Amino acid sequence: MNRPALPRLFHVSERPDIARFEPRPPPSLDAGIHDDVVWAIAERLLPNYLLPRDCPRVTFHLASHTTATDRDCFFPAGATPHVVAVEAAWRERIHLAQIYVYELPPATFTLADATAAYWVSRQAVVPLAVHVVSDLAAAHAARPVELRFVPSLWPLRDSVFASTLGFSFIRMRHAQPRSVLAMG
Repeated sequence: MNRPALPRLFHVSERPDIARFEPRPPPSLDAGIHDDVVWAIAERLLPNYLLPRDCPRVTFHLASHTTATDRDCFFPAGATPHVVAVEAAWRERIHLAQIYVYELPPATFTLADATAAYWVSRQAVVPLAVHVVSDLAAAHAARPVELRFVPSLWPLRDSVFASTLGFSFIRMRHAQPRSVLAMG
């Protein structure tokens, strides 16, 4: 029996010196992982993580189950089929940030969440390589993804959540509060 080819896997960090990734407790139990693991992201959704760690973001892309109505609403003709949206207040921090993209060997990883492209290993992992990314906007522009700046993530988050798109809402606890919308 042939095992399907594993994707290229990555871990993004603001630390330049990680020689070995040790399994750690999950940040939340949302993904159904209860034991210590090393987290990785498959290459297809790597752009979701090419930002400072705490930057809140709404990411969405076309999925096999996306309806034509949602496709036309979120991706007008000619639009890239993947968006990473961040609050405009983060623009300067993103411009100044430098991150490190570690490529990880896929052998010990198993798929944890297909929609989010999360993979986990219950064993320590030594990276294959590390790549410095100093221009995060250019890193997005080099891929078929739109880096979009919005005043607030909440209206977009709610629309995406109600859609048939593939999505991830990352670090939303760092987003400006919904109450700011009412005051604006």
